[in-house]
Amino acid sequence: MTGRPEPLFPLFAGLETLEGVGPKTAQLMAQLDIEAPRDLLFHLPYSVIDRRRRDTIRGAELPATLTVEVTVGMHRPARNRGGAYRVHVSDAQEEFQLVFFHARGDYLQRLLPQGARRVVSGKLELFDGLAQMVHPDHVLPVEEAGDIPEFEPVYHLTQGISQKVMYKATRGALMRMPDLAEWIDPALLVKQGWPDWAGAMRMAHAPEGTDDVTLTAPARERLAYDEFFAHQMTLALARRRERKARGIVSVGTGRLRNKVLASLPYRPTGAQSRAVEEIAADMAQPSRMNRLLQGDVGAGKTLVAFLALLIAVESGGQGVMMAPTEILARQHLEGLRPLAEEAGVVLELLTGRDKGAERRAKLEALARGDIQILVGTHAVFQQDVSFADLRLAIVDEQHRFGVRQRLELAEKGMGADVLVMTATPIPRSLALAQYGDMDVSILDEKPPGRKPVKTAVISTERRDEVVAHLRRAISEGKQCYWVCPLVDESEVTDLTAAEERFKHLRAVLGEGHVGLVHGQMPPAEKDAAMAAFQRGETSVLVATTVIEVGVNVPNASIMVIERAEIFGLAQLHQLRGRVGRGSEESTCLLMYQPPLSEGGRRRLEVLRETEDGFRLSEVDLEMRGAGDLIGTAQSGLPRFRIADMERQSALMAVAQRDARTLLETDPELQGPRGQAARVMLWLMRQDQAIRLITVG
Repeated sequence: MTGRPEPLFPLFAGLETLEGVGPKTAQLMAQLDIEAPRDLLFHLPYSVIDRRRRDTIRGAELPATLTVEVTVGMHRPARNRGGAYRVHVSDAQEEFQLVFFHARGDYLQRLLPQGARRVVSGKLELFDGLAQMVHPDHVLPVEEAGDIPEFEPVYHLTQGISQKVMYKATRGALMRMPDLAEWIDPALLVKQGWPDWAGAMRMAHAPEGTDDVTLTAPARERLAYDEFFAHQMTLALARRRERKARGIVSVGTGRLRNKVLASLPYRPTGAQSRAVEEIAADMAQPSRMNRLLQGDVGAGKTLVAFLALLIAVESGGQGVMMAPTEILARQHLEGLRPLAEEAGVVLELLTGRDKGAERRAKLEALARGDIQILVGTHAVFQQDVSFADLRLAIVDEQHRFGVRQRLELAEKGMGADVLVMTATPIPRSLALAQYGDMDVSILDEKPPGRKPVKTAVISTERRDEVVAHLRRAISEGKQCYWVCPLVDESEVTDLTAAEERFKHLRAVLGEGHVGLVHGQMPPAEKDAAMAAFQRGETSVLVATTVIEVGVNVPNASIMVIERAEIFGLAQLHQLRGRVGRGSEESTCLLMYQPPLSEGGRRRLEVLRETEDGFRLSEVDLEMRGAGDLIGTAQSGLPRFRIADMERQSALMAVAQRDARTLLETDPELQGPRGQAARVMLWLMRQDQAIRLITVG
């Protein structure tokens, strides 16, 4: 199927083919992302006005929108220009006034001739004890009043487009709906009590009360499911294509892994063992692994990652671990080195800093297969880097490695298995939307020996007490992070905030005790300050948020976060995870500047109550919404027009199962439901999926 299916042509025609839509209206509608009749269908009303006709306004609770038949009485023109022009009217039992501003008398005489019967509909309010309807929405002769819908849907508009125009245009689009074969699993349809697609569209655009415009209305739920299903079909097709891409069968002997496990002072958690088993099973398959390892702060991802790399080495190949920054790549190297020594494997680092002869030597060793595990930054992707036998690529992901990059890695012709690691617990619904093409392993247990971090919330007014407490702690040999916020976008003020804190603490605690790290420093200075803190030469490290990712100083047991109320939950959780890595009792002090907003207070309270990152991410999602949580611009998250990812996450999970099952039973989408799904992908503008079917 190379082009758009014929039944959909009318829905993808120009907007101007609809009655009442001219070039100007079409241009304005484009601002609402409405470019074809199809988009009007997906532009659902957000509310509904009850315009059922009444005999009288008597007994109505005002203000209210009412529709009533009246006899037109006296006109009282405005005394001055732009003043109120009043028309007295009476229904079966009551009198009231219609009020117009800036109105032309001759026009109103024609619209409302004295003595005539008219149906008026609009908002009626009490003003100085008088019932008034200012600028009625509808004034029609009785025989034409049938044009007023009993329930009028209310649409989001843009400047220059009225409800009337939008209503007429959507009716026009509804008339064009073709009969489409059902793409939803029939059993699911019956179980949920959903209408068919065209029926759902008609119902969604003709709500008969407020219940019909909620997310849970059957018609809306069905249409939301269609969006999720289209998105998950796209991901499932991508996943199938990645799986079809011939992978490499890597079966480990367990020899190196057993060495490492024997050397550990503790047993891995159940979650760690499960994750390693899932990874090993994937690597043994001929299709490519595409797995996400999602772990909370301190859940022991490093060990799982290293054991996975050892499977690659045991089976005679190489593994690579990539980090987004040089500082993190070095950190991975430090973390993996002791494990590599136990296993007796050759581990090496490659970053943009490697130049000349040194770099050449590393590349040759890599190509010969002498380097078994490589740690690096994206420099690993450069043209001249080639492996003897790459089996596994691990990507340490800070939300910078979307579906697109994963496909690029595949297109480099590397048949290597891919494992993406993320330290940000993501709510299940978002994980499905963002990583729906991947299989997910979750580390949700903490290794033994990690003590909980005591979290306290205090006002900045008590900063001196905090500093005094710090002085005592330092004299006992403890180390502390002091995080200054990025107050605004301008680097200058952040710098002064961090530098002033640095000077202040240095004055109180003594010259050599305090180090400083911020985003504007040259990398070498940053590394030096970090290294001094890691070696314990400085006791306090003042930092902007550059430390939130992965820095490991087991001796640091105090974390002070200034202006904690302006950080996001996930960020605060990551920062807190920098302490509590050693045997010491650890503390995290969240300092806020009063007065706290409602949201700010709730965030800090939730942090004080729980250390479970997955629980925190759910709260964050409730409070901030999906786009905000991962910065929609760079997250590769789909934008849904009807579905609500936060509140309909359960539907997303059903859609994923449904999409994967359909492709397993009908891989070429040739059966009746497969054909229907193809049409649905065109209807839902899923161009990427359509390309995958045509080439797939």
